[in-house]
Order: sequence, then structure tokens, then C-alpha cells
Amino acid sequence: QVQLVESGGGSVQAGGSLRLSCEASGYTYSSYCMGWFRQFPGKEREGVAIIDKDGSTSYADSVKGRFTISKDNAKNTLYLQMNSLKPEDTAMYYCARYLARSVCKRLASNDVAYWGQGTQVTVSS
Repeated sequence: QVQLVESGGGSVQAGGSLRLSCEASGYTYSSYCMGWFRQFPGKEREGVAIIDKDGSTSYADSVKGRFTISKDNAKNTLYLQMNSLKPEDTAMYYCARYLARSVCKRLASNDVAYWGQGTQVTVSS
């Protein structure tokens, strides 16, 4: 049974940093594209960053240069380091595992096979 458990969300002032973690279990962690998505109230989930099996990454334009996605295959854990946070980054953040057949090149929720439960990030001005 695939499980994705996020942690690390919270409240921070603008300009601050947070690191999200996502511990995965129930499958061969290193074999899949993984990513982070976020959802604003009343909006659909949008892609933030993805990381492929070989470690290559893609980012949404809105977070480039501020957020860094990484993974530790030995710990089955995905990370999102968020720096220079802005109030507009306030959202629920979700860890995602892509479908096995997905090409890890686009930030697309349709390519996601499994979601975590989400962790709230709140940035105050």
C-alpha cells in the first residue's frame, strides 16, 4: 500500500524559510517521478516542482530560484526547501508520486498516481 506522509508545514513571516518532507512507503521509492503541488482555496492543484529518477528537476516559474526539490533514496524521503517565502505562497502543499508511465517533464496533476494528505504553509506579510 502506497503511503505519502508530509511534514514540515507551518507559519512563517515573509522572507522566511521552511522545509517540507514527504516520507514514502509501499513501493520502490527510487523508481518514480516525485513532486510537490500546492492548492489555493477555491483553486485546482498546481505543480510546484518535480524530480525524476535521475535527479533532474523542473520548477514552476513562480518558485524558480526560491524553492529546491531534492530526495534521499536511502530514506525514501522527498524534500522541498522553500526560501524567500512570500504571502502568495500560502497554500496547502501536497507530495505526489507520478504514474509509472509518466514522463517526468511537466507539472501535471493528471500524471499523479498518489497524493499525500497535505501540509499547510502560511506566510504572513
